[in-house]
Amino acid sequence: MSLSSIKGLLSNYSPVTESPDLEKEYHYPLRNGSEDLESASGSDANKPARREGTEKKESKIIDGRTVSDAIIGLSDGLTVPFALTAGLSALGDTKVVVFGGLAELIAGAISMGLGGYLGAKSEEESYRATLKETRNEIVADPSATTETISEIFAPYDLPSELVSQLTDHLSASPMLPSFLMNFHHTLPEPSGSRALICALTIALGYFIGGFVPLLPYFFVGPHDAFIALRWSIATMAIALFLFGYGKTCFVSGWKGRQNIRRGFIGGLQMVLVGGVAAGSAMGLVKGFQLLASSGEGHDEQ
Repeated sequence: MSLSSIKGLLSNYSPVTESPDLEKEYHYPLRNGSEDLESASGSDANKPARREGTEKKESKIIDGRTVSDAIIGLSDGLTVPFALTAGLSALGDTKVVVFGGLAELIAGAISMGLGGYLGAKSEEESYRATLKETRNEIVADPSATTETISEIFAPYDLPSELVSQLTDHLSASPMLPSFLMNFHHTLPEPSGSRALICALTIALGYFIGGFVPLLPYFFVGPHDAFIALRWSIATMAIALFLFGYGKTCFVSGWKGRQNIRRGFIGGLQMVLVGGVAAGSAMGLVKGFQLLASSGEGHDEQ
């Protein structure tokens, strides 16, 4: 494997970018790591292709982590509020179901959004702490850093001369922290807007998913909660199946008999999970009603 092949491998990873204060503190000019390797090899032939690949990567419409956040919000929203509305339907009062469902939706969306925001912020703080520790280790123990670089290239079965050349070059490169963060710690740099986007995506997904089982209750009378419950169950069964099918096929693929079969199984699993949650909630409410009525009977005696 030549040095140009290693450049292609390194170009898939974005360099660390830091605030001016951190750059000033550690005196690391944060440039593109692949450009650094290009200057060492003295070849600029691959620059246009690399720039073109970077432009294609930047034009990606949906980030995979945003899709993951949306799935988390939707999966919780399609099960928890549905179980609550199904349980409240045992009381037979439509207003109680609607008000209780809306209250849970708002509180749940806020809670899920805050959880996503705090989680993303913690991830960002962890990344910056690891970056600072990595920079300190580079200065304090250069020999251990050199050994770490060699260990990174060990699984690729490269010639020892090439590994030695890359190790020497990276040890003296200002992009060494970026290299270690990408290849040793395998930590991608979080975006500055990641926390806010994560919070909004999870909260909105939860609210949209949880609002589906409430829709039938807006079109029935004040004491027709059981009628609305039947429509809610049918609506949620379809929604859960479509969500489970789409979530599975989004990962495995949409075409092919095997992928369709996996999507079908994923949809059935979501329907089963939602059904168990709703049945458990209804059973608990019924049990509380029986306990309350038995308690009232004892008081009358």
